[in-house]
Amino acid sequence: MKQTVAIVGRPNVGKSSLFNRMVGKKISIIEDTPGVTRDRICSNASYNNKDFYLIDTGGIDYNKEGFNSEIKVQVEIAIEESNVIIFVVDGKEGLTSNDLLIRDMLKRSGKKVVVAINKTDSKKSEDNIYEFYSLGFEDYVSVSAEHGYGTSELLDIVTSNLKEEGMIEEDATLKFCLVGRPNVGKSSLVNALLNEERVIVSDVSGTTRDAIDTEFTYEKQKYTLIDTAGLRKKGKIFEAVEKYSLLRTLKAIDRSDVCMLVLDASTGILEHDKHIASYILDAGKSIVIVINKWDTIENKDSEMKEWKKMLEHEFQFIPYAKIVFLSALTKKRIHTLMPEVLGAYSNATKMIDSEIINEIIRDAYIENPPAVVKGKKLKIYYASQVSSKPPRIDIEVNTKASVHFSYKRYLENKIRENIDFSGTPIQIVFKNKGE
Repeated sequence: MKQTVAIVGRPNVGKSSLFNRMVGKKISIIEDTPGVTRDRICSNASYNNKDFYLIDTGGIDYNKEGFNSEIKVQVEIAIEESNVIIFVVDGKEGLTSNDLLIRDMLKRSGKKVVVAINKTDSKKSEDNIYEFYSLGFEDYVSVSAEHGYGTSELLDIVTSNLKEEGMIEEDATLKFCLVGRPNVGKSSLVNALLNEERVIVSDVSGTTRDAIDTEFTYEKQKYTLIDTAGLRKKGKIFEAVEKYSLLRTLKAIDRSDVCMLVLDASTGILEHDKHIASYILDAGKSIVIVINKWDTIENKDSEMKEWKKMLEHEFQFIPYAKIVFLSALTKKRIHTLMPEVLGAYSNATKMIDSEIINEIIRDAYIENPPAVVKGKKLKIYYASQVSSKPPRIDIEVNTKASVHFSYKRYLENKIRENIDFSGTPIQIVFKNKGE
């Protein structure tokens, strides 16, 4: 499992700027998934072949009257969840009483702390650097989040402290998770699924830091269900705050082979549902959309048609998702879920013969030749599937720079018309000949 890095500090020290710089794009402002705008406090990050979760946190201001205690609670959760903490301070302003109070909180955590002295791009800030050494931590790095200065050195230290032995080894059992916003019925669906006739739940349920794993047998095959519904840790702060459900969701998605996105039939599709779907897409995982609370719908036939139209419009970035309508409460149609989950996984693990793929691509090319881009006409030489989970197809061309995104989408649609890849994304990678 990937480890977690949290960025903490008082307000206006540049935490979000550093977060965006480390992730490599301004994700807190805009996302590149069509139709989805996200303001993320958590993201997947990678540096020196080490993947990890990066958490941005709200600024802690002990001096502010009417200080929102929820921010402090969220920071406490981020610290608890993290393996390494980046403590951001303001090199221009120098050391403050707020910094000292945050220092005390971090010392109590016992976690590895790296101090990032931000805004060190002036003579005054350089003079202030040495006073931060009195914080009493081992590692200090001067950075400028705005200009990118020092971030590589910071990441070198951070990733060197992400210990491999801290990772949890995963077994080869097929894993799937239930994800969704609060109150869509995830817990009820877990119970309904595990109480289905063909399901045998193991006597011992394994636990992880972030979710509950339940091993069960379905039609003589063993599977693991990762349940993110509700925090399973002791203490009021974990019961009260829902904001860091995103971190648990990302971790569950990463560990799963198939993700079941649970929606509420009684409320329709909300923006947060699309956010979670886009995280599944980012991770390259198979997806089944589960419309729960179907018992609350009166005109089921007409409503099902409307829902399918709505899903096609709102989730246009994942048109391949499998869809199931059911009620966890009454257990109506619960039997339809596992076959779709297993079908999505089966499609994700398919390996298609190169001859078949080349024939599909060749026919698509003849039927609709690509437009000339920048004076160059695209030529396709060879295509082959190189991996699965998700299926990845490499296409060798004369110049990949002349591939328009609309033509890439056209080829994907043609592949899907000929091969059942429902439930799974497909990665199409264009390569110059000889690459």
